Amino acid sequence: MPHTLTAAQERRMRRVKRRENLRAGAYVAPTVVMLVLFFIVPIVLVVIMSVSRWTLLGGNMGTAFPDNFVKVLRDPMLVQSTVFTLKYTVVTTIILMPIALGLALLIQEARRWNAVVRTAILLPAALGIASASLLFYAIYSPQVGPVTDILAALGLAEAGSSVLGTPTGALIATVVLVVWRFAGYYMILTMVGVQAIPTEVYEAAKIDGAGRWRTFTDVTFPLLKPTIAMTTIMSVTGSLLAFDQFFILTKGGPNNSTMTVVQLIYKYAFETKRDLGMAAALSVLVLIALVVVNAIQLRAMGVTDSEEK
Repeated sequence: MPHTLTAAQERRMRRVKRRENLRAGAYVAPTVVMLVLFFIVPIVLVVIMSVSRWTLLGGNMGTAFPDNFVKVLRDPMLVQSTVFTLKYTVVTTIILMPIALGLALLIQEARRWNAVVRTAILLPAALGIASASLLFYAIYSPQVGPVTDILAALGLAEAGSSVLGTPTGALIATVVLVVWRFAGYYMILTMVGVQAIPTEVYEAAKIDGAGRWRTFTDVTFPLLKPTIAMTTIMSVTGSLLAFDQFFILTKGGPNNSTMTVVQLIYKYAFETKRDLGMAAALSVLVLIALVVVNAIQLRAMGVTDSEEK
């Protein structure tokens, strides 16, 4: 015969459940407040600014929709900066991701000096991107840095010239900086994925006679797909939003050839136009583009399909 609760017991259970819900809400509340203050509110403010005539010194001066978006889309610098940003993103990601994966597998297999090598590779990640950019600015300087002299000795550059003085040289120099700065960071993220793969899977592959390459292609790489998708999305997103390294190394030069989209937003807001409305309009377009690009990446890598199944 089923046991029935008395009215007093039901009231007591409701009070306990209410206290548990309040306790859970208290734990979640700080996160919700932070999310609203530092994510939702800024996005709403940017959207409002994007449809307003909002100057740097004059503030909100009325509605300007769709004028801000029209002016942004008609600016020739938008196409140039978008093309360069995409080129930089593709080059950086293609170089950085395999290096991070290779380092992770190398460190995972290494036995001697593992901690020392891991620390040496990870050490650049302790520097902020602005600090690393200042360091490389000095290294690339023809006055105090060794790079120009080395390239001149190899016949790859003229003596006294700057490696940042040409569009190609500036792009390569910046990619080298970013790979040096972030390879260790992405290596650690990839190593976490590698270490999460069960050892039983590798033992089964070894019993089946799989060599190193087949083990990598049939076991490691497929099981690392979520980790690779995450690191690739982080790399692509960070590259599309690149600002500090180019602002410090090249200021968008020479002749605006290394102008990124985020630098263009900065120029709209604080330099050439001092128009926060145009800057916000371009920011909204960049946000939409990021959402689309990330969705395409997830779909292309099959992550969303596997989760649905």
